[in-house]
Amino acid sequence: MITPARAEALAAYYAQRAPEYERIYQRPSRQPNLRALEAWVAEIFAGRRVLEIACGTGWWTLHGAARAAHWLATDCNPQTLALAAAKALPACVQCRVVDAYTLDGLDGARFDGAFAGCWWSHVPRARLPAALSALHAKLLPGALVVWLDNRWVEGESTPIARRDADGNGFQQRRLDDGSVHEVIKNYPRPDEAVALLGPRAHDARWAEGSHYWTLSYRLA
Repeated sequence: MITPARAEALAAYYAQRAPEYERIYQRPSRQPNLRALEAWVAEIFAGRRVLEIACGTGWWTLHGAARAAHWLATDCNPQTLALAAAKALPACVQCRVVDAYTLDGLDGARFDGAFAGCWWSHVPRARLPAALSALHAKLLPGALVVWLDNRWVEGESTPIARRDADGNGFQQRRLDDGSVHEVIKNYPRPDEAVALLGPRAHDARWAEGSHYWTLSYRLA
């Protein structure tokens, strides 16, 4: 079970890691997959009003919002959100501190698109249904939802150090200051992920590249 204290520790880790975060996107092996995905998210969200949750430092914000009508980039960490806001983001982007699990403060906001890059894998398995429900409640019928996250790559991905009773995996990650942090990291199966989407989701499509997977679907 993931306790509130552990959830707070994870948020603190990402705030501390913020200046180091985007090094992962500089690895040569990832470049072809990244270029394809950057172009794809720009195209698929063209003309839409998009809610992005857990935007982190805004790597995917910069690309996904390129042709959007409006893009609200949210994150629970002011530290990472500040790095996102400092980028040369498209004019349609607004940044706001919001808890991805509750989306409190977005009452009345409605979107016809939603995006999350590399967040699913850090959500405790037991919390995924509620997190999905909270997100879907902010979206209009016909909204397009896209999840993007890491694949397990043998010899490159950080090993899973242990698993808990709920099946959550945990990695040991070291930051530049030498501190070591235990971070939840799950690699879902396609059928497992699709089964969690709920009754409003249809036309679900799972795709895999060399380093990343995507799950896209529309809401009834």
